[in-house]
Amino acid sequence: MKDRTVLRTITLGLAGPHPLSEDRVEQAAMLLRDAAAACDAVGFEVQTLRISTGGALDDLSDPDLVRYAERLQWVLDDVAIDHFSLGAVPAADPSVPIDRLSVLEDVLVGNPALNCAVQLATVEHGIRVEAALPVARVMRGLAERTDGGVGNFRFAALACVGPGHPFFPAAHHAGPDAISVGLQSADVASAALAGVRPLDLPAITGRVRDAITAQAKPVVDVLDAFAREAGLEFGGIDVSPAPSIEAGIAAAVQAGVGGPIGSAGTIAVVGAITTALRTTGLPTCGYNGLMLPVLEDVDLASHWEAGRLVAHQLLAYSAICGTGLDTVPLPGDASETEIAGLLLDTATLATRLVKPLSARLFPVPGLRAGDRTAFGSPHLTDITLPGD
Repeated sequence: MKDRTVLRTITLGLAGPHPLSEDRVEQAAMLLRDAAAACDAVGFEVQTLRISTGGALDDLSDPDLVRYAERLQWVLDDVAIDHFSLGAVPAADPSVPIDRLSVLEDVLVGNPALNCAVQLATVEHGIRVEAALPVARVMRGLAERTDGGVGNFRFAALACVGPGHPFFPAAHHAGPDAISVGLQSADVASAALAGVRPLDLPAITGRVRDAITAQAKPVVDVLDAFAREAGLEFGGIDVSPAPSIEAGIAAAVQAGVGGPIGSAGTIAVVGAITTALRTTGLPTCGYNGLMLPVLEDVDLASHWEAGRLVAHQLLAYSAICGTGLDTVPLPGDASETEIAGLLLDTATLATRLVKPLSARLFPVPGLRAGDRTAFGSPHLTDITLPGD
């Protein structure tokens, strides 16, 4: 287990309409740097600082939005903030014109700090079925217009995902300015389950809960105190054990199962770990579930490459644990209808279970089954796309 607690993100949610002034962004960046300094002073490692907002499409025309995105990128470069969410377009609301969704391509392409999402479904409105194809077109467009298709790293379809998430690209904000935090702790969960008896579900839950709580509570104490001193709300902590290329979450699941992910008992172990994350007693926000991002976890990517893990398995696990379809690679010739089908499957599961789910899909331009990806990203694992 590492010596330093790692925070994947400290996220500052900003209230108010767009466009944001340059001063507002500069002040936000200063607050985030002060929060990071407070964490560093007690030995926490902060990986990223992020700003989350909401409602960018509400009051800006398409041309104005594109110009604003370009100016915002310039400001973010100046203040050294690499992650900024324009929020989630509330497309589930039938009053929102879905013909505007295509502008999101132009907003994201060429502006690498910017993230956004589209909310396809809510409990209030249900699923906006006719929005699925336009969102799929955006995903295809981002794939074709960015090297290796990595523009989709910064875009997602959401279903029943409320505000206040610290993790991107699902993050969007409502309410007063607030600070939240997301952990990177897949290795903490894995270490907790080293030597556990396979399928001993109570032990799995207890070990993971104790380990995550021990890691997360000092983080909460520091940032809650910082928020009060800074005049911010503390939005909470998302204790989802986010993985990285160096430390994946599949190892924890496989330790609990006593075999490869996908073996009999995987859903039970996923449920046991999720129970641990939901019972820490800490002030939480976001998913608080098991993230299974295929391309951000070497073991998951290996299983996907070999055809031992498929999208609907991930959705089955998401019914129990967490986030939906995350960094799921698709051939570049995947049709808009196929992509829209996965989005609607995710939205249907979310609305039926009344739980937040998202879909971040990676159609890889120019590649078919049997071709090798070349993302050129330190955050994504390259794989050979599996065949049918």
